[in-house]
Amino acid sequence: MSAQNVRLEVMQLLEKDIDTFVENYLIPVEKIWQPSDLLPDSEKDTFFEDVKELREIAKELPYDFWVVLVGDTITEEALPTYESWLMDVEGVSQKPDNGWSRWLRHWTGEENRHGDLLNKYLYLSGRVNMREMEITTQYLINDGFDPGTDRDPYKNFVFTSFQELATYVSHNRVAQLAKKFGDHKLSKICRLIAGDEMRHHHAYSEFVERIFKVDPSEMMLSFQYMMKQKITMPAHLIRESGESIGLAFEKFSESAQRIGVYTAMDYVDILQKLINRWEIDKISNLTDEAEKARDYLMKLPARMTRVAERMIVPAEEKLFKWVQPALVK
Repeated sequence: MSAQNVRLEVMQLLEKDIDTFVENYLIPVEKIWQPSDLLPDSEKDTFFEDVKELREIAKELPYDFWVVLVGDTITEEALPTYESWLMDVEGVSQKPDNGWSRWLRHWTGEENRHGDLLNKYLYLSGRVNMREMEITTQYLINDGFDPGTDRDPYKNFVFTSFQELATYVSHNRVAQLAKKFGDHKLSKICRLIAGDEMRHHHAYSEFVERIFKVDPSEMMLSFQYMMKQKITMPAHLIRESGESIGLAFEKFSESAQRIGVYTAMDYVDILQKLINRWEIDKISNLTDEAEKARDYLMKLPARMTRVAERMIVPAEEKLFKWVQPALVK
């Protein structure tokens, strides 16, 4: 049987438990928070006073912080790209009775709230050039996204396991910084978004765990493949108006590293967490090729740590059209 057919069988096997995954890792629509729960209520007489307070507190946040928050928002708002990519994975179908498509639509519904909430906060804050941000978002959706997984579910689940944990780290660190600067409402916003990302990380990580139990060698090889080519960040193609594709990503990444929101060491730490979570050192019945892949993966964090320790992040802030210096105190 071909590797592709085996993958399809494994996806069908996992699909039998899709209702359990939905119940364990997603929250019913009527019970989960919505963006309006966390923003000034336009139906109340206190709306303008509440917005004024939000704007006054927002003045205290530094430039790199705004760059990272805008970049995170743009990443969240490119959700149509991510959904269309995942809906094309082997084993996922548009058919109404396909459990995987149901999972992905429910997951998308939860993720969609993140961009809605952050966008509205940025709009009310008065600190961001919203038109420039919107141009970047539209470009990011137009330019597409290629995580290097093709339609392979094993590789896609490695990617989503990694990426959901990375977005948790980013949103959680922003929450900590917002609290430090006295913006407790924004801190709560980012903390709640981070909580969603962690739940989603656990879901995709469990998919991989289960695959390791039934197809260990191919899952190990897929894990190695993804780490060899490096995990591509969803926003790696971001650009500002008049720029070439991807030109803004390096500047955005430098801002994130300067303020400690997401660093090269975080990338290594996430890899180590996945290795530990999936207990790849204990997996048996591997082919010779998969054994070599495991050896590669076990040694990779130490190698990447040495590289990360030598990285130098420019100290100078890079200016973005999203956030003009005059708009920030």
